[in-house]
Amino acid sequence: MSGTLKDTPVTPGAEEYKSPYSSLADEIYRGKVLRARATSPEDKFLAGEELFEYACSITLAGIQFQNPEFTEDDCRRELNRRLKLRERMERRL
Repeated sequence: MSGTLKDTPVTPGAEEYKSPYSSLADEIYRGKVLRARATSPEDKFLAGEELFEYACSITLAGIQFQNPEFTEDDCRRELNRRLKLRERMERRL
């Protein structure tokens, strides 16, 4: 069933190695899946926005680290440039 969320994670080669924490990890994963399924579309949308803002803040920190001479405005311009580049690359796929 392609495109459906599984209740347990699929790990290639998992049969070869069984961790003593596998059952706990599976239980945690299942709980996350069930919570995600119970989340309203509105909350999922807001969570996506929060994740995007978080990713942008991490990227801004990286830009500042790579370019210590950049001002905050320079960093934001570079972030916008990278986001536009990503959009152009996605359109080519």
